[in-house]
Amino acid sequence: MGTQYRNIHQDIVDQCKNGDRQAQFQFYKLYSKAMYNIAYRITNNELDAEDVLQEAFVSAFKNIHDYRGTASIGAWLKRIVINNSITTIKKRKADLVPIDEHEHYVDIIDAGDDETLYLNVDKIRNAIQLLPDGYRVVFSLYLMEGYDHKEIASILNISESTSKSQYNRSKKKLQKILKEEVLYNE
Repeated sequence: MGTQYRNIHQDIVDQCKNGDRQAQFQFYKLYSKAMYNIAYRITNNELDAEDVLQEAFVSAFKNIHDYRGTASIGAWLKRIVINNSITTIKKRKADLVPIDEHEHYVDIIDAGDDETLYLNVDKIRNAIQLLPDGYRVVFSLYLMEGYDHKEIASILNISESTSKSQYNRSKKKLQKILKEEVLYNE
């Protein structure tokens, strides 16, 4: 059994376990924006992200008695959101195609010919949304959510090498999208 985690919102969690609607609303207000952002980054669709968010909170409230306190309540909820987001993408038949382990690794910031790319956050965010589903999901889970490739492989039911390859291909594709954006706007 894991170590017990001291939850700063334990009072709200306890009230939610007792079915207190006000506590559930307060819990929702605390976490909904962050969880929506996670769902949106993974699904790349506002309506899907809203559905995932709703399903995640319904599931969380229904199963809150299963919360054991070995991680923060936010981390527990985040896992529900990620799993629901992945399920939504699978329903859309997103393909995570296994590819060869031996990839050419490219850093996003490496522009190639010693050119420096000056991009604002919105352009980068938009470019990420243009990535194919499989690339975007792995990229988001690894870089934005902080999961390692072993965890991603487990979440997505793919091999660890596929996760690494998808991540590296996503960086290469993102770099290409951003370069085209810079060239187009010159």
